[in-house]
Order: sequence, then C-alpha cells, then structure tokens
Amino acid sequence: MMSLTRWNPRRDMLSLRNEMNRLFEQAFEGGSLGPWQSSTNWGLALDVVEKDDAFIVTASVPGLKPDDLDITITDNVLTIKGEYKSDETIEEEQYHMRERRFGSFGRSVSLPVTVDADAVDANYEDGILTLTLPKAEEARPRRIEIKAHSNGQ
Repeated sequence: MMSLTRWNPRRDMLSLRNEMNRLFEQAFEGGSLGPWQSSTNWGLALDVVEKDDAFIVTASVPGLKPDDLDITITDNVLTIKGEYKSDETIEEEQYHMRERRFGSFGRSVSLPVTVDADAVDANYEDGILTLTLPKAEEARPRRIEIKAHSNGQ
C-alpha cells in the first residue's frame, strides 16, 4: 500500500538550514575540538503533531530537570532552550571516545496558526518533554450548519 505525504517546503528549508548550520559549526569550531567531540551548540529534535484543537510537541531531553529548560511562545514561535552541564573532566585521563554532548541547545518552531499561550500544558516524564499547545478559539475549525429550504416554504 502506498501512502502520500504532503510536501512542506518550510520543513525542507528548515532542514536545509539546520544542515548548513551544522556544516559551518563543524568547519569553524570543530577544528579546535578533539576528534570525537562536536560543537557545544546543537539543534533539538522535535515531533510536532497537529490536531483539530491543538499542537502536540514532543522532544527527548534525557538527563535534564524541568528547571533546566526554558520554553517561550512569542508571536506564534515556540522556543525551547536548555543546557547540559559538563561533568568534571579529568585532564590526566586519555579519552578514547567522548560522544556525550554538553552545552547549550535550542530550537524555535514557527506555528502556522495562533495558539493560546496562557493554556499551554507542559509535561516532563522519563526524559520526554510533551507540550500541548491549544489553538486559539479563532483558529479552530468550525462546523457550519446548512439550512435547507424547499420551494414554497
């Protein structure tokens, strides 16, 4: 069975922008870091689902406490920021691998319709952040009732 996926040019452009940012970060910052380290600033992977009355945003942020996250909505742009604090580095040790990331991260997503910022619900459980962003009343779909008339009535 074949499924169709709606082409979203905004998603493709954001993906391209993220890849270009990563490329430039590696080119200009990666040279001073070790061979297994990467830049301390990276994007946050998100899932965004649109329902009739809300957007559901899910992000994996393991190891962080809710107080380590900063979530804002300004002009229909959702921004999630946080920071992984580095554990104590032992200078005398020789690392063979160092893949865990430390430092700041952030992600902004432009929402296509107005959301009710005062009614946003944020939950954090087992390293998963789930945001429920209710659509503003004027942005919700409404069913229009059709009144039927017959001739002579």
